[in-house]
Parts: sequence; structure tokens; C-alpha cells
Amino acid sequence: MRRPTKLLLVSLLALAAASPMAGVAAVREAPQALLTGRDLFGLEVASDPQIRPDGDLIAYVRASNDIMVDRAVRSIWLVDARTGAQTPLVAGQGSAMSPRWSPDGQRLAYVLVTPDAGAQLYVQWVATGRTARLATLAEAPGDLTWSPDGKTIAFTMLTPDDGAKLGSAPEGKPENAKWAPPLTVETRVTFRGDGEGTLKAGFSKIFTVSAEGGAPRQLTFGRFDDRGPLSFTKDGRYLLFSANRAEGWERNPAEAEIWRLNLADGALKVLTSRVGPDANPVVSPDGRQVAYVGYDDARRRGYENTRLYVMDIDGGGARVLTGDLDRSIDNPVWSADGRGVYVSYDENGSVRVARVDLSGKIETVVTGLTGAGLDRPYSGGAFSVARDGTVAFTQGSTSRPSDIAVARKGGEARRLSALNADLLGSKTLGKVEPLPVKSSFDGKDIGAWIVTPPNFNPAKKYPLILEIHGGPFSAYGPSFSTDNQLYAAAGYIVVYANPRGSTSYGEAFANEIDRNYPSHDYDDLMSAVDAAIAKGFVDSNRLYVTGGSGGGALTAWIVGKTNRFAAAATQKPVINWSSQVLTTDAYSFMAAYWFGKMPWEDPQGYWARSPLSLVGNVKTPTLVVVGDQDLRTPVAESEQYYQALQLRGVPTALVKVPGASHGGLAVRPSQSAAKASAILAWFEKFQSPPK
Repeated sequence: MRRPTKLLLVSLLALAAASPMAGVAAVREAPQALLTGRDLFGLEVASDPQIRPDGDLIAYVRASNDIMVDRAVRSIWLVDARTGAQTPLVAGQGSAMSPRWSPDGQRLAYVLVTPDAGAQLYVQWVATGRTARLATLAEAPGDLTWSPDGKTIAFTMLTPDDGAKLGSAPEGKPENAKWAPPLTVETRVTFRGDGEGTLKAGFSKIFTVSAEGGAPRQLTFGRFDDRGPLSFTKDGRYLLFSANRAEGWERNPAEAEIWRLNLADGALKVLTSRVGPDANPVVSPDGRQVAYVGYDDARRRGYENTRLYVMDIDGGGARVLTGDLDRSIDNPVWSADGRGVYVSYDENGSVRVARVDLSGKIETVVTGLTGAGLDRPYSGGAFSVARDGTVAFTQGSTSRPSDIAVARKGGEARRLSALNADLLGSKTLGKVEPLPVKSSFDGKDIGAWIVTPPNFNPAKKYPLILEIHGGPFSAYGPSFSTDNQLYAAAGYIVVYANPRGSTSYGEAFANEIDRNYPSHDYDDLMSAVDAAIAKGFVDSNRLYVTGGSGGGALTAWIVGKTNRFAAAATQKPVINWSSQVLTTDAYSFMAAYWFGKMPWEDPQGYWARSPLSLVGNVKTPTLVVVGDQDLRTPVAESEQYYQALQLRGVPTALVKVPGASHGGLAVRPSQSAAKASAILAWFEKFQSPPK
């Protein structure tokens, strides 16, 4: 065989150097009015707001980027719910997370992870500032939960396991000999995780530790994962948690039951038994009922609405409360009077908090929650509730990342922090507005938004970027996005949409791509582009398309269907569903729920939905971007598409983001900025003069 030509591998730095955003540093005569890649280092975002039971003080996690290490560092801050006055509680070396108030509101438990000391569990007496380290742990604990009397803290933590062994190296290794490392043997169904690599051998277990310090006590055992959130019963004798402890549990990724753990003797009782996941148990204030979430999974569809349920404390009398709400709910929190449950749910790309009474009546309490992401405008958000019904939550906008806000019962929501006021207050950002779209396929309304560049002039003609979300069962919304703002700052119109398959528009809308993805989501996206062109300020000869994960798959699908785009950038895509399902870390779920058959049982079905099947049609210059540690849509997916495009002679380049996982493609600010710059540089190569 002839030796193949050397692959073209374009580094982020080299490609970014060609970007219109890059250039030789020079002394500025005036402030930079547009958002730049370097500005990403200055962004901060709030998450995990925890309101004190009396409603007067909120603890939250603030993520700030450290330019010297190119990573986010997390600290815990307190904000006065009435005045907005801010106080740092835990800041400095390491990352602090998971603040949780004691029932009396006098103490705050939290986790601090430092390079030298590892994971440590602390409690601080907030009034005095006195701090006690309760435990130094082998792994970072999760699901911190106080007992009702404030004497105990429960948490989950990975416990080690020896792992599989098979044979051994020869005996008699000579002293100072340098033999190869021992063989690794794997028998677990799930042995890798995106962002984690090969998973540590072990299982998630439940522990308790005295709130006055001491040795943590392990309470659950066995080769199962026992997961939170955790909830104590009112008398403090039991803990409720979620787990799949059935035989063969690893092969059934969407199954779980609610369990009750006796703290005295470790005895376990299962409280639910239906087919489907039951999770997030929360005991009512009177101790007589349990709220939890779940769904019936008999159909094994790609998407099911997660619903709110209530059952008696012994597991009897289970009933659904949100059966008439065609949305997925999350994060149940009992009201102090025990007459209702606060939940969050996503409505048309925007998260809200609602109160559900025990008859199923739903009352919206807060709207406009936003999440902790920065690069793309995914919906999200977090909240907590005080005894008097005051809600603390994360609130942002299309021009600001998430801050902390509060809404008192019967009052208007009020933002308490302004983390990015100094940085973004002096910037001219792209304006984000809803874009009315009707699908050309069946006339359905499609949620969409359009971003116009800073200093926008409707009399001009602008190039357009279609930016597509991943998931595919997820949603974009009216949230801040560094990618979209950097594109807009470079002079592009940006359109993003929630095509069929997106969540927050109902179960039927999401399941239009069940066993049928990609399909008419393509028509929805093209309709969004057409709606933007119809406004009169888009140059139809300068259309570009990009997206990540599921959006990367749709980008590759689009250029196989149409030549209307001048260039494309497919990010961390799925290209060949057979190889994807057999190499991803989520293979057991994808095969069972997205196809229903194994690749060898339906090879044509897998191929028909693979963008690789359309590569023979592609003429669009297409950049391929992937993290070199991606385990969700593995690197080989991107490499085979790049090589297929090379074999066809289609202009292409392969960008690998060093050290980046699937979920971490834009975690480091320098890489997030360089990735956007590389995409812009690629699009710039294929610009035609505006007409």
C-alpha cells in the first residue's frame, strides 16, 4: 500500500491567528467597545443560590476565571436578601462549593477542594465567622443534607473497589527492573465518563458525619450506586435516596426506585416499584408524605416528561400532581405549610418556578431563570425557598450572565447582584430578539431568536450564522452567550432556534424526532434562516452554519442536504451512528432509547440517520472541531468526517482542542475564545462581497 498523505491538523492558535479578531497588540486610544476573546477571562457567573430558612441571607457560588491558570475558580459569597450587600464567605486557594444551611440557619456547611488537601467538609457559624473542618475525604462529597435536629450531615461519596483482575505478570521481577505497567482489565458496563476519562473503580455510597466533627460513617454497601438528593424523615431516623439495586442494573440506565434507609441498623426498604426512574425524594414538613419526580418508561422513547408525584411516607398512595402539565419538572421543594411543592420547569426555552398544591393546581411564582453556562444560550437555572415563601434564584438576560435575584411572596423579583456590570456595562453587545418562525414542513411555530451586531444598521446587508443546539433533547433560550456575542461583534447576524425535538414545548414536540433524528428538524432550521432573510438585512450569499454535539450532527446533515451555506463548522459531531453508539460513554442509553435496536440488528436504519451517508453530496467548505478528550461524541467521529471530506476534495480543516472533553470544549476561557475565533477565521476564508 502507498503511504497516506499526512493529515492536516490545524491548531487552535494557528487558525486563530488568521481571525479578524486577532492582531498585533497596540496601545489603545479608547476603551474596547466590542466584546473580545480576552474579555471572557473577566466574566463571572452565579449559581447554586441557597436562601437561609428565615429568608434574610443567601449563600451562593460565584465562578470567576483566573487568567493565570485559565480556569474558573469557585468561591462562596453571602448576599443580604434585603439590601443586596455582599460578603465573601469562602474565597482563596481552591474551589468552594455546595453551601447548605443548617435547619436553624446559624451554620453553613460547604465543601472546599484544594490541590494540597483534597476534598474537605467544613461548617461555619455565620454570625461569628468561626469555622470547623468536619472531615478530610478521599473524594469530593455530594448531596450535603442536614438532619432535622442539626446534629448530623449526610452526603454521598464514591467508595473504592478493587476492580476486575485476570491473571498476573510473571513472578520474580529483578530488583530495579523497569517492567511495563500491569494490564488493565475491564468488566463494567459503564467504565468511561466524558470529562472523567476511565472511571475510578467504585460505587457511590451514603455517609453521615457529626456536625461537630468526627469520622464519617458509611451507611450503604454493595455493588450499586446510591444517589442523592437525600432527605431525612422528620424524626431523623431514616434517609430517603434513589438507586437501581436490581440485578443487571448497569444495563438499565433509566431505572431507579426510591429507597428508605434505617440509620440505626442500615436496613433498606424500597418505596416505589414502577418501570421508570423515581428520584429526588423530599419528605414533607409534617413527615407524612414524600414528593418525588419520575416517569413511566414502558415505551422507551427518546423523551418523556418528568412529572411530580406525592406518596405516603411508607410508599403507599402514590399519585401524580403534574399530569396535566405538558412539561418536565425538577427540583421539588415543600412549602413550609406542607400544602404545596415548589418546582422548576422549562417553558419555551425559559425556566420558571411554580408552586403545585396537593390537588395539582399550578401557580407560577418566578420566571426568567438562567443557568451557569456561558458559551451558548442553553436554558437552565437554580432556586431555593425560605420558610416564608421567599425564592432565591439565578437570573440573567441576553446581555448578562446569571446573577442572584430574590422574589418575596406576592412581590416583584429583584436582582441582588451585578457581577458583570463593570465589564459588560462598557460594552456594546449584539441585541437579541425573538424571531417568529413557522416551519415549512407543517406550519408549526418554532421558537427562535435573532442576534443583530453592535451598531446594527438595517439598511446594510450582513452575513448570517445559524447556530444549532445539541442534546438533541434540550433547549436554547433568551440567555447570555459568549459564542453568539463574539460572532455578532465580528459583524454577523446570528440565528438560533429550538427545532422539533427540543424540550420545553411539550412531550409530543420533543418526540417528533424519536427514532427519527435527524429529520424534519432540518426543515425547522431552514425556516429560521428564511425568516431572518425575509427581514431584508441578511445577505443570502453569505450564510454560515455551526453547532455542537447534536448541533454538530445537524450541521453535517445540513451540508449534505443543501449547498446554500458558504461554509460550515461542525463541532463535536455525531457522524456515523453505528460507530458512535459503539464507542460513546453513553452507549447503553443511546442504543436502547434512540434506536431500539442494536447496530447489527438494523445497520440500514443506523446508516440512514448518519450524516456520513450524505457526505457524497457535500460541497460546502466544512471545518471540524472536537476536544481531544471527548468521550461523548468520540474523536473518531470527527476524524472520519474530516477524512471523508478530504477524500472528496471538499475544503476542510480539523481543529482539536487540547485536553478538552465533550462537555468541556469551552470550559477554559482561552480555548473558548480561540474556538470562536477559529470558526470566524474559517468563515472569513469563504466570504464573498456583499450584494
